[in-house]
Amino acid sequence: MATQRPPDAVDAILAQWHRERPDLDVSPMGPIGRIKRCAALLQRQLDATFAEFGLSFWEFDVLATLRRAGAPYCLAPTALFSTLMVTSGTMTHRMGKLEAQGWITRVPNPADARSSLVQLTGDGLALIDRAVEAHVANEHRILAPLKAAELAALDAQLARLLAALESPPQP
Repeated sequence: MATQRPPDAVDAILAQWHRERPDLDVSPMGPIGRIKRCAALLQRQLDATFAEFGLSFWEFDVLATLRRAGAPYCLAPTALFSTLMVTSGTMTHRMGKLEAQGWITRVPNPADARSSLVQLTGDGLALIDRAVEAHVANEHRILAPLKAAELAALDAQLARLLAALESPPQP
């Protein structure tokens, strides 16, 4: 027997569609709607932690990407914007803002004199190290209501969904 749970906002939307269009199978709206609502609610909680460090989500993302690249904490701009899934123009704009804050610098690329690398400054490294510690603690807090087995099952199902979404469409 399925475990009963309290109704959520998505249940109300599904009920409205069942009432208004009983001919449609709106069952995909349940999981997709819940994923979207979870993402929006999660983002609010993540953003609150980033704000404690004077960071926006995208600033945290860029600094964290450079940090996890390992010493000397630098990447080519193309590697950065590919990893972050933004356009080169967006990345150029963002790099300018981060550079103005003193968190990154552009350094000559020793492998290609025509290009430069983006590198964390000492201040940027110190900031992201503090921020990522708080971020991980926040994620632990957010997921604490789930038991370890529930969390593992959720992660496995989300990984399957992600793999399906990232796969090229089949003809």
